[in-house]
Amino acid sequence: MVQITDLIFRDAHQSLLATRMRTEDMLPITKTIDKVGFFALEVWGGATFDVCLRYLAEDPWERLKTLKEQMPNTPMQMLERAMNIVAYRNFPDDIVQKFIEYAHKDGVDYFRIFDALNDLRNLKVPIETVQKVGAHAQGSLCYTISPVHTVEYYVNTFKKLEEMGCDSLCLKDMAGMVSPSRAYEIIRACKEEIRVPIGLHSHTTSGMTMLSYMKACEAGVDILDCAMSPISGGAGHPPTESIVVALRDTPYDTGYDIDLLMECRKYFLKVWKKYGHLHREQAMMVDPSVIVHQIPGGMLSNLIIQLERFGAVDKYYEVLEETHYVQKDLGWPPLVTPTSQIVGVQAVMNVRFGRYKRVLEETKNYVRGMYGNPPVQISEEICKKILGSNWRDEIIDCRPADLLEPMYKKCRDELEDLQLLTKEEDVISYALFPEETKNFLSGQAKPEFTSDELPLEAEMLGRRFRVTLNGEDYEVAIRRVKN
Repeated sequence: MVQITDLIFRDAHQSLLATRMRTEDMLPITKTIDKVGFFALEVWGGATFDVCLRYLAEDPWERLKTLKEQMPNTPMQMLERAMNIVAYRNFPDDIVQKFIEYAHKDGVDYFRIFDALNDLRNLKVPIETVQKVGAHAQGSLCYTISPVHTVEYYVNTFKKLEEMGCDSLCLKDMAGMVSPSRAYEIIRACKEEIRVPIGLHSHTTSGMTMLSYMKACEAGVDILDCAMSPISGGAGHPPTESIVVALRDTPYDTGYDIDLLMECRKYFLKVWKKYGHLHREQAMMVDPSVIVHQIPGGMLSNLIIQLERFGAVDKYYEVLEETHYVQKDLGWPPLVTPTSQIVGVQAVMNVRFGRYKRVLEETKNYVRGMYGNPPVQISEEICKKILGSNWRDEIIDCRPADLLEPMYKKCRDELEDLQLLTKEEDVISYALFPEETKNFLSGQAKPEFTSDELPLEAEMLGRRFRVTLNGEDYEVAIRRVKN
């Protein structure tokens, strides 16, 4: 038997609808979803926290509590970015610990914990805290293709995560580029040496993920990540209903009721249509070129926007090639938030101004070790180009968060002084996103649109709103969408 983690309330709409699904559009179908029997339902983490505060004028903590109340029989899962939590920089231990404590209290049962560099030092505190609060810790490793990310690399690192106390493991293929043979090899080797359940997360970007899922089943995978079909495919994920039917009457049969899933499908077709202004043809298309350049869809969008800013769109393919060299120069980091932005924007700068003639501060911090240890040690030549002749004096060898002072008491005192503290969770929101939290708690936050404005009426066309792609804000104009 294979189980499924459904991503409909988190990664599905983050991948295809700019994370804009509102809580009120989740609640009508929760009772049906709760009957399916999923391994878990991913409902929180990633960009959902940020977007709730910044664009929807919703309290992410209240969303979590409400969904848990509505689906008491299904484990609620979140994606937790190790010491980044749900933001884009490292936070001190006290903020990470309090975040996990309150997240579990409010409804998170399973914490999927990952680090962009697969640096286990960054996963230690989150895993230990999840264990302490009595929740399920799922250790996750980012998948990429490089000379060092071999089958042995993944097996050995997963074994260390198991030894750290993880209850389950996940191979996180954020760009949708794991091939059927590689999926089989990694999962098979893990099952021979690891006792805890292991799952596979992938996107359908490359067009071969359904095949990879089948080979993963043959290798003994325990959990597959999918999303309800109306919000699946392209830069999204394999459709839940299709996977369930494909595995029926095989040793991997999920046993899920297809009638319940079709009821869910019928509902989410309406939700998909409702958010029509966010549909993008590029996001729905299969892009096999990801297998060559390894750049996730969100990162590609970011590159194009950067090139537009410089008036250098004609350099697109040159930037794709340069991205490969920057990834190699920086020690083969997996291209996922925040490393994808660092590598991608530095590649644009290299093409525009010459290799490392202009260096981002984020690139410097990366080379200093402020994000963690890269998979491969960066050469002295590159360190010198990026940090200068005294580069050795700037390199740190400790866990990055060890350099940070505790924040919780300071943030709590500031919120109290502002007379905005209503619950302890507000302190965490403020620590992660201070301005957005102040606007929300003071009643100044306004949603970019309300649900009753959707589907968009004629007078809404041309209205501009903000979209976040991989942590960066862009202004977008609403256009007419054919239904």
